[in-house]
Amino acid sequence: MSPAQHPFDAALAAIKSLLPHNLSEPRVGIVCGSGLGGLVDCMRNVVLVPYNKIPGFVESTVHGHKSSLAFGFMGPGEGVPVVAMLGRFHPYEGHQIRTVVYPIRVMAKLGIKDIIITNAAGGINPKLSVGTIVVIHDHLALPNLTGLNPLIGPLTSPTHQRFIPLSDAYSPSLRRLMFLAAHHLSLDDSALAEGTYAWVSGPTYETPAEGRFLRLAGVDVVGMSTVPEVLAAREEGLNVMALSLVTNAVVIPEGYRSIRDEVNAELAGKPMDLPVAEVVSHEEVLEMGKAKGEVMMKLVEWVVGEIPKML
Repeated sequence: MSPAQHPFDAALAAIKSLLPHNLSEPRVGIVCGSGLGGLVDCMRNVVLVPYNKIPGFVESTVHGHKSSLAFGFMGPGEGVPVVAMLGRFHPYEGHQIRTVVYPIRVMAKLGIKDIIITNAAGGINPKLSVGTIVVIHDHLALPNLTGLNPLIGPLTSPTHQRFIPLSDAYSPSLRRLMFLAAHHLSLDDSALAEGTYAWVSGPTYETPAEGRFLRLAGVDVVGMSTVPEVLAAREEGLNVMALSLVTNAVVIPEGYRSIRDEVNAELAGKPMDLPVAEVVSHEEVLEMGKAKGEVMMKLVEWVVGEIPKML
C-alpha cells in the first residue's frame, strides 16, 4: 500500500485537528449501512469530519450514504466516545479494495477496540421476515475465494499476522450484548435472529439461480459490503460485531416462467394468467432501513453503553 495513497499519519493529524480533546480517542467504531445513518441521532456533542478533509479518504457515491465521520458520545451518563462512518465504500463503486477498508484502519489507529458494522441485506433464508435484524455469526465471501481480498499484498504494519484466522471473526461477547439489549428493550424474540452473511461484489441484485445457490450453501442473508471491513478489523485486532437488517427478500421462485407453455397456449387459443415479475429496488432497501433504523439505533446505543463493562 502506497503511503501517498493511504497516508495514515496525515489522516490522523487532519482528524484530530478538527476534534475537541475529549473526542480524539474514540472507544467504539460504528459503520452505518444503507438507510442506517440515523444511528448518529443517538450520539451527543456530535462533530462531523467530512471525508474530503481526511487524506486518503474517498467519497461514497451510493444514495443513502453520507460522506463523513461522526464523533460523539453514546450511552448513559457521560457516555462512551464513538466514531461512526456515515457512508462506506464498496468495490463496485470503482474503489480499490484496500481503499474500501482504509477507514477501518484509521479508526483502529484512533484507538477504537470494538467495532459494530451494520448493513442492509437481502433475505435468503425464507424463515427470516423483512425487518428482522440478523446478528452475524459467520460469513461466506465469494469474492475472497476468487482473489478480491483486502489483505492481499504487503502487510500494513509489522505487527500484523500474515494469515488471519476467521473462525472467531465475530465476537461472542458483543453478540451476547446485542441479545441482552433486545431483552432490555422488551423486543419480541422475532426481532433478532442469528445467521450467516454472504458477501457478493454487486452492484447487481442476485438472479434466482444465484439466490438458490446461496440458500443451498447455508446462507441466511446476502449483501455487497461488510466482509472486507471485518477482515481489516480483525487484522487490526478489533472485536467485531456485524448486524444485517433484512430489507427485502431475495427473489427465489420455485420455478421459471415457461415461455414455451405461453406460446403453445396462445396458439391453441387458451388464455393464461401471466405471472407478475418480482424485482428488488434500492428504494425498497432505503425505506426499510428508515423504518427499522430507530430499533437498530436503540440496540446499538445500549450495547455501546455496556461495552466498557466487558472483561
